[in-house]
Amino acid sequence: MSRIEAIPSANPPEDLTEIFREIEGAFGMVPNLFRTYACHPPLLNANWLKVKAVMMEGALSPRVKQTIAVLVSRDNSCAYCVAAHTTALMALGLTRGEIDALCEDLEQSDFSAKEKSLITFARKANLAPLRIDDAEFTSLRHSGASDAEIVEALGVMELFTAFNKFLDSLQVEVDF
Repeated sequence: MSRIEAIPSANPPEDLTEIFREIEGAFGMVPNLFRTYACHPPLLNANWLKVKAVMMEGALSPRVKQTIAVLVSRDNSCAYCVAAHTTALMALGLTRGEIDALCEDLEQSDFSAKEKSLITFARKANLAPLRIDDAEFTSLRHSGASDAEIVEALGVMELFTAFNKFLDSLQVEVDF
């Protein structure tokens, strides 16, 4: 059970109606993550803007971003985000078996070398950012990754690292 009562998505306070409508339009529901952030509306707004900028815009494909979200969340043991973004990958057409295979051995996936490099880099940045050396940046660039794509991959990692800690600290209930 969540440690904080989430704001109900049915008949939210007037100042939340528009953002809840927008979130529901994107996800078909207002996930507990956002309903919990709604306890402090400025933080809900900031995080929703960041989700849109990081997950719904940019050069990296939704599949790459959702894979980073799942793998970073698995690395951080966040059941909520693993469930949510496994569901998102399935909505993109992947089977549970394909997702499990991605989690077990990314190198065997059909991602391009550049995409594999960016996903691997984002995971390492999550787990051991101070162990990233210049050779890894050279390798990323050699795979064809631009500075913008590197920053975008790190933005996905950063977003989910924060969500993982928020959700786990408050024990927000999985609703996916």
